[in-house]
Amino acid sequence: MKPLTPAQRQFLKGLAHNRQPVAMIGNQGLTAAVLKEIERGLDAHELIKIKAASDELDTRRAWLEEICSSTGAVPVQQIGKILVIYRAAAKPVIVLPA
Repeated sequence: MKPLTPAQRQFLKGLAHNRQPVAMIGNQGLTAAVLKEIERGLDAHELIKIKAASDELDTRRAWLEEICSSTGAVPVQQIGKILVIYRAAAKPVIVLPA
């Protein structure tokens, strides 16, 4: 997926604000089960939050990169332990600004 423009990223941040995390990366790290749950969340919602249990910023950034590369999603933002990602569905529900 192509990178988001600043306007698109800002729009998605606003939509993500009131959403709850749909997946959690626990002490086991980024496992196949967590990736499967993230895939299900993206298929259902397009825009999801993921809660990461690690206190290490570099670890959370690496997880975000790995999630995006394996799912075809794009990162929207990372605030503390919350990761927000977006992947358009075949029939998009969220219409991004140009």
